[in-house]
Amino acid sequence: MSKTNHESPITNHAGPEGRLKLTEIFCSLQGESRSVGWPTVFVRLTGCPLRCTWCDTTYSFQGGQWWSIEDILSEVARHGARHVCVTGGEPLAQKRCLDLLTALCDAGHEVSLETSGALDIGAVDPRVSRVMDLKAPGSGEIARNRLENIALLTEHDQLKFVLADRADFDWAVGMLGEHRLTERCEVLFSPVWESLPPAELAQWVLDAKLAVRMQVQLHKILWGESPGR
Repeated sequence: MSKTNHESPITNHAGPEGRLKLTEIFCSLQGESRSVGWPTVFVRLTGCPLRCTWCDTTYSFQGGQWWSIEDILSEVARHGARHVCVTGGEPLAQKRCLDLLTALCDAGHEVSLETSGALDIGAVDPRVSRVMDLKAPGSGEIARNRLENIALLTEHDQLKFVLADRADFDWAVGMLGEHRLTERCEVLFSPVWESLPPAELAQWVLDAKLAVRMQVQLHKILWGESPGR
């Protein structure tokens, strides 16, 4: 489905007049999380302080256009989907992301936030479902995990492990037990695309009798790695 860019003058990193810098807005099917399969408008914010080895959205690290929150709401409404996912990059790297999340909730949308887990999630509107990563060793960014966020997670949220190999899986299992993660929220295990075979991860989950949800990236099965999907 199509993505839309909105031209606006660039003045400084904080954003002119409280605007946010966006890489794209597009409507597609949600490929991950508990909302998988739902028509969803994705609002992809520009910029990320992390550099995960398996990142599939490196095009969002730089560039983008400035949007006002009002214009974002109008574009989201144009697509007619109830579900909205604010993603990146790392959306919380832009302070106005918090205002955008609240505005989307106020507009009646079912809102999720995809975040790396490296930044504080405490100020996110409680109506938002926070889909937070814990970065496994294979990501190259394990040191960036903000473990203080774990205590903030509720049953409304989701915690995601993206796993590249058996070492990542074993580390994730250790984190499940150490922090009693499945008692806090829904936990998702996802294989790195074209790195860890999904069937292999599925068998590990079954053999270990884990109370986690195994997921694959539906959008990549349907459309590959094309941006705006």
